[in-house]
Amino acid sequence: MNEKSETVAIADLMARSGVGFGTSGARGLAEAMTDRVCYLYTVGFLQYLEKLNAIHPGDSVALAGDHRPSTPRIMAAAAAAIADLGYQPVNCGNIPSPAVAAYAIGEQIASLMVTGSHIPDDRNGIKFNRPEGEILKADEAGIREQVVSAPRTLFDDAGCFVERPPLPAEDTSAYRRYVARYLDFLPAQCLNGTRVLVYEHSTVAARAMTEVFGGLGADVVRRGYSDAFIPVDTEAVRDEDVALARAWAGAEAFDLLVSADGDGDRPLVGDEHGNWLRGDVAGILTARFLDADTVVTPVSSNTALEKSGWFQGVTRTRIGSPYVIEGMLQAVDDGAKRVVGYEANGGFLIMSPIELDGRDLEPLPTRDALVVALAVILLARRQGVPVSQLGDLLPARYTASDRLKNFPTEISASHIAALSERPADAAELLPELGAPVSTDVTDGLRMTFANAEVVHLRPSGNAPELRCYTEADTAQRAWQLNTQCLGALEAWRRHTG
Repeated sequence: MNEKSETVAIADLMARSGVGFGTSGARGLAEAMTDRVCYLYTVGFLQYLEKLNAIHPGDSVALAGDHRPSTPRIMAAAAAAIADLGYQPVNCGNIPSPAVAAYAIGEQIASLMVTGSHIPDDRNGIKFNRPEGEILKADEAGIREQVVSAPRTLFDDAGCFVERPPLPAEDTSAYRRYVARYLDFLPAQCLNGTRVLVYEHSTVAARAMTEVFGGLGADVVRRGYSDAFIPVDTEAVRDEDVALARAWAGAEAFDLLVSADGDGDRPLVGDEHGNWLRGDVAGILTARFLDADTVVTPVSSNTALEKSGWFQGVTRTRIGSPYVIEGMLQAVDDGAKRVVGYEANGGFLIMSPIELDGRDLEPLPTRDALVVALAVILLARRQGVPVSQLGDLLPARYTASDRLKNFPTEISASHIAALSERPADAAELLPELGAPVSTDVTDGLRMTFANAEVVHLRPSGNAPELRCYTEADTAQRAWQLNTQCLGALEAWRRHTG
């Protein structure tokens, strides 16, 4: 071994640093994601693609990032690794994850996005994309197997660059193409007479949402900008964001309220009354607007999808975009022509080319928020109803989701495993429901009770949190059930220490 180089297995780096795989890439505490760790992870990713013959030295590699304080530093580390391995880093700037992915797919190059998505800014991550889209679970295993090297002189004992390399100058091509993706697909001025409020906070999607809605003829107003990063979680909307939306609706008129999480791949869409739509309902409406024939979604999503009768095929998967993508690929192999997918967080994926009114939308098999916001308002206009009445098109099934924070994954997994082995014990958790009549362990534990209500428990894959999804015949009951379940779980946690 060259004494001037450090050699380490990615699997060992994970164990030592505490930075492991989350959804489609590495996730961890920002302080654990040192320059060294991020550099070596990027080397492992590129080295893995080289072995697949998917990329070759001299190729470009695109990178972008969100607005977290740690993101510029991590982008610089990744860019340095890209350059040191003989590739050309393309700095796409602070743009949405789907924007950099779409650009890279179009150019047939690898890409990465520095983001912690919706989680607090004491954490961050790196999403990795092959030239054809997100890395899948098999790719994670391949990256984990890589043994990588870096010059010892690059980093100090704390894992920081001895001399931090600068990021390349920003290239706006990826952003411009992302905006054009929707301006070219939809008829010019199709949103004339529509007023849209963009909740900016700290999402990198705010600029694109403003430009696209404005470019289609909408009157766009922007509210709620924040210099500090705000961890907007579209599956567990903060009380502050609920209050903000309703305050805006009380103060001014608009037809649509739009926002997204930090990296712009999970939509937050609200109606004219300031009520946020559930992501899994927005997903059904988006699939309807795009006239999909087959829809793939995780087991946690609202069952109104099947009950609507709108789609020829529905596939349920484990939670996480890699599983949705695998399901969509299988649907295409099975002969489906217009295949889309979405997650309960609302992130929407398109596997097949979509033609609508003589215009084509290219596939984008990674989560996107902007397509959902556009589809919701355009479907409402097509139906001649306000956004608040779109839910009336669907069967009366309502979902709610929330989580217990600081709930160690090993503890929640142990509790869920025990319930899976003895489902009748759920009667102690929620006595009014009794024992479940059926269970599903596709991902976590999903219990259906005699009254058709559903409780789904699952450890988060991105943070030490226990997530609870509930479904019932009314929105009020879904939230009541969710609150009761989380309260019972919190009491159990206190009791067991």
